[in-house]
Amino acid sequence: MLYDIVEVKFIKGHTLFLRFENDVEGEVDISKILPFEGIFKKLKDPQYLATVRLNKELGTIVWDNGADISPCFLYSVITEQVA
Repeated sequence: MLYDIVEVKFIKGHTLFLRFENDVEGEVDISKILPFEGIFKKLKDPQYLATVRLNKELGTIVWDNGADISPCFLYSVITEQVA
């Protein structure tokens, strides 16, 4: 099942706090799940990573350069269904 992200907070480094619409929440270290290549290259800079925001239409997190991450993938990482 697909759950939208309803809250995001930058913690530090490459770590974000996420809360989903079903109240599942947790922290995710972006550096452990994404290669900093292509559209994700700018996310290597923690100051840029901190500009993250919610896109309610997509139900996920986005950045001004057009980068976004699948909420389904992020949910599986937080619930430890993916290494």
